[in-house]
Amino acid sequence: MATDESTPTPEQTPEASQPTRRKVLGRIGAGLAVALTPTALAQKAATAPNTGVRPPAQSVKRNPVTQYVKPPFQKQTQPWPGLASKMIPPPDHGETSYQGTGRLVGRKALITGGDSGIGRAVAIAFAREGADVAIGYLPAEESDAREVIALIRAAGRKAVALPGDIRSEAFCVQMVAQAVRELGGLDILVSNAARQHQVGSILDLTTEEFDWTMKTNLYAMFWIVKAAMPHFQPGASVIVTASEQAYDPSPNLLDYAQTKAAQVAFTKLLSKQVIHRGIRVNAVAPGPIWTPLQPSGGQDPAKLPQFGANTPIMRPGQPAELAAAYVTLASQESSYATGQVYGVNGGNALP
Repeated sequence: MATDESTPTPEQTPEASQPTRRKVLGRIGAGLAVALTPTALAQKAATAPNTGVRPPAQSVKRNPVTQYVKPPFQKQTQPWPGLASKMIPPPDHGETSYQGTGRLVGRKALITGGDSGIGRAVAIAFAREGADVAIGYLPAEESDAREVIALIRAAGRKAVALPGDIRSEAFCVQMVAQAVRELGGLDILVSNAARQHQVGSILDLTTEEFDWTMKTNLYAMFWIVKAAMPHFQPGASVIVTASEQAYDPSPNLLDYAQTKAAQVAFTKLLSKQVIHRGIRVNAVAPGPIWTPLQPSGGQDPAKLPQFGANTPIMRPGQPAELAAAYVTLASQESSYATGQVYGVNGGNALP
């Protein structure tokens, strides 16, 4: 491209070859102003240069009440298990905002349900903190999972895709073995994948649906943690995604809430079993979070437009808002924390 001779070129102006903080933040701010789909966010993050400047979402003081979109939301439904790419508005998993500081350099992590929602946000954060990451997910979620794999690799870390159904014990054992083999070990396990399907009455909750929830949320957690345990060395960390439903269950989540209460008990008990080996076990108990679980059967479609409005913050949380909790629990900074349940729930006074 031709230049005006009166205008200094980058070669003539040394400072132009290195972006200033104002220029970098200006470019980032302009990019964040554009409404992006999850696919576009993944593509943008995968090709964006590492400026070394912390993006605004983590460095700028903001009002948490207005930081993200508030209800009412558009009415929407999806078939199970749902895709983040089809949600309106798209969830924020930290694709363009999360900036790591090296807190998990050299760690090797397996995250179930890593294609979307909380698992996707954790996968992005772990990779940008220096960890190699394997994600488990259902084959129907392949399109979302491919975006996450691209984001992990864009962070310069190894990514392993592990599609399959965790209701099968054989697959759970195989998934852990493959993660260990391809990552070269395992230091962090995030048991996050879950089934949530709202049913208004126990009379309408079928044995098949009840069994589906129990197998996904409890049996799979047990199988995966058990398979991973022999591979852990001192300093390893297990993090379970529980829920505020363990403490204040909604009337239409009879089976789901039971599994979340059991996960809290599992976390507290297992932590006592394995701390002598230097392994910590903790849980995160989210409140209402804007993920594909909600429009794919997790919420009553008629009530979805007001999802999260009854929290003190008056909106649902975004997956990106939970990532830091998982990073902290996985890192050595939390060396004195085990058997704990960390609430991220928009101000509800539990756990």
